[in-house]
Amino acid sequence: MNREKMKQWNDLQPAAVWKYFREVTQIPRPSGKEEQIIRYLETFAATHCLPLRKDGAGNVLITKPATPGYENRPVVILQSHLDMVCEKNKHVVHDFEKDPIQTVIDGDWLRAEGTTLGADNGIGIAAELAILASEDVEHGPIECLFTVDEETGLTGAAALKEGFMSGSILLNLDSEDEGELFIGCAGGKSTTATFIYEPLPAPADLHYVRLSVSGLNGGHSGSDIHRGLGNAVKLLARFLSLLKKDFRLLLAALEGGNLHNAIARESYAVAGLKHEDREAACVLLNHFAAEVENELKHVDPGVRLTMETVDPPQTCFGHELTNRLTDALLACPHGVMGMSGEMEGLVETSTNLASVRMKEGNRIVVGTSQRSSTESARTAVADQVAAVFRLAGAAVEQGEGYPGWAPNIRSGILKTARETYRKLFGKEAKVKAIHAGLECGLFLEKYPHLDMISFGPTLRDVHSPNERIEIATVDLWWRHLLEILKNVPPA
Repeated sequence: MNREKMKQWNDLQPAAVWKYFREVTQIPRPSGKEEQIIRYLETFAATHCLPLRKDGAGNVLITKPATPGYENRPVVILQSHLDMVCEKNKHVVHDFEKDPIQTVIDGDWLRAEGTTLGADNGIGIAAELAILASEDVEHGPIECLFTVDEETGLTGAAALKEGFMSGSILLNLDSEDEGELFIGCAGGKSTTATFIYEPLPAPADLHYVRLSVSGLNGGHSGSDIHRGLGNAVKLLARFLSLLKKDFRLLLAALEGGNLHNAIARESYAVAGLKHEDREAACVLLNHFAAEVENELKHVDPGVRLTMETVDPPQTCFGHELTNRLTDALLACPHGVMGMSGEMEGLVETSTNLASVRMKEGNRIVVGTSQRSSTESARTAVADQVAAVFRLAGAAVEQGEGYPGWAPNIRSGILKTARETYRKLFGKEAKVKAIHAGLECGLFLEKYPHLDMISFGPTLRDVHSPNERIEIATVDLWWRHLLEILKNVPPA
């Protein structure tokens, strides 16, 4: 990092939180590959003479005794997850398993250079480290829990054993809107469809083109699903369906999207058409692109749909699979399926058509995820998605899923958080539930008496290369966190 960038970092407040966040951004930590950040925590704990425990899944717990005068307070657990979503723009060269995140201070925001920033949930990690290292923060006994593999299935939280923690209050530091206190979240489930096919020789007498969808913002499949963002896989399926109406279409490749909890930003297909149909297909694409640009002008103004001639491939899917696959992707639901009747403005149920990937063994694998704060509704939409792909001849598997977190408006720690926010800032914090999945529901399965809230600074476009954190909100959130710790009622 050059001297000017370091000066900019050093000017950020609170200095301790930003210091540790900068260090966290330099440590690769993809989901399921958190070894380097775990070693960092082990070194940190040893340096500060703090007890550290690690379980079989890789979850880490660092404890710190109460500061003088706070010994009679209940044990508070501060919790963040160690992994980050690894998404980058197509032109960016970055190895998430080796390279540090390149950060940029951009006005009021901090972002990365063409990749996810990892503020989800690196800023929570940084706050915990700043408290553990502090000599002047007033608090009762604390346990800092760092979980693994949250982004790809909450497997660290699911593997947590009874007795690993002793606290009765948990502050989850994985929310994305300063001034909002979250007391509930949706449960989730994955549905995966697999098409198995026999590759056929690609006819040499066809004209082959690469159809691409790009320029979309993407976003979190839970917290951003209500925004009506473009889904690259759905857009590609729509255009392929239009082509099939007028022309004899043959697919040789189709891929798009990446992570189950991210809205697909890019997709492409390699398709064969009769030579005499190419010009008409270009006209059709231009009309469709104009329609899509109009549809998404407020949320995804950068959307691009392109067609370019490519060399003939060696193999293709065949007409039968071409039809089954494109029809299934077109029919598969995506987006908000229902709104909550209990909390105004809260999405109750949604589904995300996340990815299509060509895999070894002549497999085409379609990944989807479903969320709902009502378990029966989550099951219903997952079964609907499964039915679409079974009708198209695919093999379907469904994950066990993870539970939601039912709101507790009478929560004691919620009362403390609301009172301290009002005292600090002279206004009321908003109390909400979130459609995204949090680990809190899984914690309650093992620790049913936990009293929990989730809160954080303001982040935007997480799970996409546009991810950014609003700098000023980190100080507001930090001050609120310290005030909560200071005012936890005696046990």
